[in-house]
Amino acid sequence: MAAADGPLRLQLNAILAVAKKDALIYYLKAPVLIFGVVFPVCFFLSFALGRPIPPDHMVPGMLSMALFFTASAIGPLVTPWERSARTYERLVTTPASLEAILAGDVLAGTVFGLAFSLLPLALGLCATDASVTAVPLLVAGVGLGALAFAALGVLLAAPATTSPSQVMMLSALVRLPLIFISGIFVPIGEMPAWGRWAAPLSPLSYCADLVRAAFGEPPYFPPWLDLAALVAFTAGFFALARLLHGRSRR
Repeated sequence: MAAADGPLRLQLNAILAVAKKDALIYYLKAPVLIFGVVFPVCFFLSFALGRPIPPDHMVPGMLSMALFFTASAIGPLVTPWERSARTYERLVTTPASLEAILAGDVLAGTVFGLAFSLLPLALGLCATDASVTAVPLLVAGVGLGALAFAALGVLLAAPATTSPSQVMMLSALVRLPLIFISGIFVPIGEMPAWGRWAAPLSPLSYCADLVRAAFGEPPYFPPWLDLAALVAFTAGFFALARLLHGRSRR
């Protein structure tokens, strides 16, 4: 048993070490703050302001979109930066497995997303009449959503490039369309038929649905389906990231 615990403990320590490294080096990088924090707030306000939407109804959408962008902002930038700085080769030659390295990046993105999502949540609760009516749904939606979005960010970093701009272009091509089919600006039930068919393809749809339900709005999907879908997206994104990152190392 002790012999089996040794490798497992080594990989767990590697996950924490990679997450700590990402936090210390990349959290305050300008591209991370711009694309992960400033951009989603400005983007949401540009679409929401001036529309006949009560301020308290804007809170779930802003919280969901802020979480989506912040949690997925770390992954696409870490690997290209490290390839460019020639530190990625040293990282993959350590005893840490590829799964541990990717899990560390996912953990860093998850914590980053959770930390910065507290700001729109606090502002929404303090500045509007919005109130949380189901705390467990909010915790589950934000927590599982952060994991799924962070795993998506790590997946987007799979291309073997040393240019962060190329990865960010790919990231924008993936993330921006997901926003418009996820019920952030228009509830899924009010979308045209093609939008309702496309919404289940986005992990953001399920996170936003849980967050809306937590604020007392009627959900579009059953909460159990939202939870199961976020778990499935997290596992699928991570498995695909493991496959593609493994191929890019050859």
